[in-house]
Amino acid sequence: MDQLLNELGDWPLPRALVARVVRTVLDEARHSQIDLDPKEVAFERLTEVAMTRVGPVINASGVLLHTNLGRAPLAPEAAEAARAAAISYVNLELELSTGARGRRGSYVCELLAYLCGAEAALVVNNNAAALVLAMAELANDREVIVSRGELIEIGGSYRLPTIIAAGGARLREVGTTNRTRLSDYAEAVGETTGAILKVHTSNYRIVGFTSDVGMRDLATLAHRHEMPLVLDAGSGLLDDQVPWLGGPAPAWIGDEPGIKQSVRAGADLVMFSGDKLFGGPQAGIVVGRGDLISELLRHPLARALRIDGPSLAALGATAELYADGRGAEIPLWAMASRSYLELERRAQAVAGRSGVSARIEESVSVLGGGSIPGAGIPAPVIVIEKAGDQAFLALLRHQPPILARRDAGRLVVDLRAVSESEDQTVAAALAAACQ
Repeated sequence: MDQLLNELGDWPLPRALVARVVRTVLDEARHSQIDLDPKEVAFERLTEVAMTRVGPVINASGVLLHTNLGRAPLAPEAAEAARAAAISYVNLELELSTGARGRRGSYVCELLAYLCGAEAALVVNNNAAALVLAMAELANDREVIVSRGELIEIGGSYRLPTIIAAGGARLREVGTTNRTRLSDYAEAVGETTGAILKVHTSNYRIVGFTSDVGMRDLATLAHRHEMPLVLDAGSGLLDDQVPWLGGPAPAWIGDEPGIKQSVRAGADLVMFSGDKLFGGPQAGIVVGRGDLISELLRHPLARALRIDGPSLAALGATAELYADGRGAEIPLWAMASRSYLELERRAQAVAGRSGVSARIEESVSVLGGGSIPGAGIPAPVIVIEKAGDQAFLALLRHQPPILARRDAGRLVVDLRAVSESEDQTVAAALAAACQ
């Protein structure tokens, strides 16, 4: 045991965990019917374990909000706020003016309500949690009306009907997959209806012979029957005019609904993710009517689903960037705004430094993460023919790991989500992976 541990050398893992893996390998070697090399097997196992540790990855996939990579990277101010909150005591639920216990996230919620043009806001740990909480409070053991064309499935096979059921509500489907009319909603309203729910199809589009009902018409119907209209906006575009970028909204924004515009159109509650187009940490943000927000806060689930202190601090710092007119500095928006010519210059330099046979092609970067499906941002990419899975996997084993993408046997590298300071690392990794 000691001999094998010494031969394996140092690992970025706790010594006790390394010893456990080695002990398991030795036991297998003793009882195996085939001849095993314990050192070789232990090295492979430890490599696999080490690769599961959470750590930085260079995102050269061209997917800006890559769910498998943690979605939106934080702005430096947000990361520092989270770090400061994580290593010290903070006034998480303490009113410094009186010394009494206060409401968690009161400052952040006030700022979010201001940014969204809403009466109030609350924050939980993710958007699915926000929907469960809303259903549990507003439609528990009652019906919630949803268009069949909006019964989405999000990553990890979590389906909207399942989430609605988890909140204790009963789903009432109306319309068809491609066409839902206002009359479909109106005919479904009854004594057992608790809410009308509109869901933004943030990870797919239905095109062709389609019809949908706008927010204003749904709000009029809901308010006529004195019931709330809830919008699950999902991706969380704060303002569909994207004023923080200056000038008109980029073409790739398309018809993505803005949170401010949805509140203005009459939605009583609007919920969205903090780590998608908002560009902050994982969070579920709910904005809307003050009385409904107060009801959600009083529900027992609100405590079970609450956000932690460091994430709340990071969310507040991100919101402050928008409030100060500095939204363009948020990493997601900075990456999305990089010019084609700048990226082309960098791609040519990386390909040249790598020494591999590659060419630059015109392609598109995508938002990903369940945001603006079908929209692409023009981007030049480095294409290496016949690189295959071997080069792709070699990049993942590089330190730091680099995620590119595979396309019909080709290796494709998109630099839009890569910092220019990482270009040399990418070039060296390509040289090693494509020998």
